[in-house]
Amino acid sequence: MISLNTFLVIGPMQIVLIVVIVLLLFGGKKIPELMRGLGSGIKEFKDASKEDDKKEDKK
Repeated sequence: MISLNTFLVIGPMQIVLIVVIVLLLFGGKKIPELMRGLGSGIKEFKDASKEDDKKEDKK
C-alpha cells in the first residue's frame, strides 16, 4: 500500500523536473526577474514581521 507521505518526499529527480518545467513555462530570461520579485517579497515580509515584534515589545 502506498502512503501519502511517499508522494510528499522531494528527491533530486523531482527537483530537476520542477526546474525543467519552470524553464519551459517562463523561459530563461524571465526567471531572474521572478527570483528578484520573490526575494523582495520575502524581504518585505521579514521587515514587516520585525516591525510587528518591535510594536509588541513597546506595549
